[in-house]
Amino acid sequence: IPAEESEDEPLTEEERVDTRLSEQDTAGGNKERNKERNKEGAVAEDTDDGQREGEEAEQPDQMPTSSNKPRKKKKKRKTKKTSSGDTVEDNDLEDIDSLLERLEDPSGLSPQSQGGLIADSRPLLYVEHRNLNPENELKRYFGARAVLGDQRPRQRQRQYVRSTWLTAPKNTWPRYSKTGIAMRLLDTRRGVQHFTFEHHREYQQVQFKFLDAVESMDPNNIVLLLQMNPYHVDSLLQLSDVCRMQEDQEMARDLIERALYSLECAFHPIFSLTSGTCRLDYRRPENRAFFLALFKHLVFLEKRGCPRTALEFCKLILSLDPEKDPLCMLLLIDFLSLRAREYTFLTRLFQEWESHRNLSQLPNFAFSVPLAYFLLSQQEERPELERSQARERAARLIQLALIMFPSVLMPLLDHCSVQPDARVASHPFFGLNAQISQSPALNQLTSLYVGRTHALWKDPAVMAWLEPQTHEVLRMVEARDPLVQEAEYKRKIRYQSAPRNIYRHVVLSEIKEATAALPLEVTSQPVMGFDPLPPLDSFVSYTRPERTSHPSNESTLSLFFRSLLPNFNLQGDIRHDGEDEAGAGQDLNQGVNRLMAAMRDMLANIQFQEPPRDDNPEGDGDWD
Repeated sequence: IPAEESEDEPLTEEERVDTRLSEQDTAGGNKERNKERNKEGAVAEDTDDGQREGEEAEQPDQMPTSSNKPRKKKKKRKTKKTSSGDTVEDNDLEDIDSLLERLEDPSGLSPQSQGGLIADSRPLLYVEHRNLNPENELKRYFGARAVLGDQRPRQRQRQYVRSTWLTAPKNTWPRYSKTGIAMRLLDTRRGVQHFTFEHHREYQQVQFKFLDAVESMDPNNIVLLLQMNPYHVDSLLQLSDVCRMQEDQEMARDLIERALYSLECAFHPIFSLTSGTCRLDYRRPENRAFFLALFKHLVFLEKRGCPRTALEFCKLILSLDPEKDPLCMLLLIDFLSLRAREYTFLTRLFQEWESHRNLSQLPNFAFSVPLAYFLLSQQEERPELERSQARERAARLIQLALIMFPSVLMPLLDHCSVQPDARVASHPFFGLNAQISQSPALNQLTSLYVGRTHALWKDPAVMAWLEPQTHEVLRMVEARDPLVQEAEYKRKIRYQSAPRNIYRHVVLSEIKEATAALPLEVTSQPVMGFDPLPPLDSFVSYTRPERTSHPSNESTLSLFFRSLLPNFNLQGDIRHDGEDEAGAGQDLNQGVNRLMAAMRDMLANIQFQEPPRDDNPEGDGDWD
């Protein structure tokens, strides 16, 4: 074979006649068969051909004058291999990645066809594996060479690690070993599979140590716990928040990715990220870490400039529990769709879920959907009829949004540094009264939307489109349109109180406009990063053992002496419930005696060290 390749390399005529080989092979093959039928029987014909071809392949140098037709056959196969090899060597890295993405796609559709009508046949919350990798999105923006650089040779030398979809394990991470987390299939109902994470006994012991470290209010205790258990999920989530507060964004993101890797290694074999039929119940404490890790990872991706990947993670979180939506991803999915320019997905979500979820009653959908229709109408590659229809829908929906939520307009214009005209600024419908009269729950939703998406409205073309729609709404208000009265009635009846998942979403999002509007019952209670605002109807699978000491029942003086003398105990041994209360006075006297004994021991141990004296001072000893 190497000899044949060396002979074929200087020949350039083979490339010219390569396109004619198929026709010549057909004719040549028929002639050979006729000759061989005359010489030998029909039964031995195929066997002799195979042997003859094998001999030609094994001894190419001994048959230089053989017929060219079998040789052309071999050259044809060889040129296919070499041509395919040449394309792999000559094409750029971007072409290789695009081919790999096309192979990974189960539908076999190209990215261009997926954005059209064919993509709408897939489920709404369909998740693609290739869109979960932020490097794929960055390569589309900057190219593969700029993103990967010299990482590929390093990856070949990397030790074997488990392949995962959510994150890519790094060489700097500790070696992974089983942490004690597992996933179990609970049941299957109507084609939907319900799973849950489980903590084994050894992981429960680590969880108890983690809770003790959190109560100590010292992050170093969590660091020490992670040194012994580098893949404890709640410790990684809590320490990530600490690093983020200290402006160490890279370390915070790395800890979240490590938590996701630990959880993905515990997946059930039939648990699927892309099917959209796998469910996790947020009421189980073991499942919450997966929800929170995905949400925090999503936030980092959006800040990193990967909105398309963040949208895919948002769809994944929503598919885990679309009915209850424990993290209220519906308040975020519209923003990510607009940032990723997935306008068709947003309009499709609104059309399919409006009938049973009333998405138009959320301020974010009421304003984001008409904005998506308007941006679709600005795309020149679309047909004119489709653009005009999108323009009409955008105008109708933005008018309904301004009528239903008039308190959004003025803060939105203020954040965009746009001064409204005199008619809009002086009209009471959009004035300060609209913001004061709304309920605290509605104020929470409007503040969240304005604080998050105001940058999307700064486009001059968007503002030029919004201005005539606002004047049309004022005309409807002055004409006492029934829609205005109906919207006012809905605002008074609805939005009496916000559910707990909205408050949980606001706490995780950390948008200052929305955080400032949180009610007192939320801000007055401690909020932990590993489990913010747990559900009131949580399932308890295992409980934390009671601690031997109860410092909450001790006085301030007792706590002071305990800080000096850790073994000091004013109350002595805890009494059993069945003891008689008559000895309370005696116990008090014993406690006072212990306190006095502790004070005597403390004073006896205090030693005052005199300053050292120099017998021969160098100076003259005079005071300054």
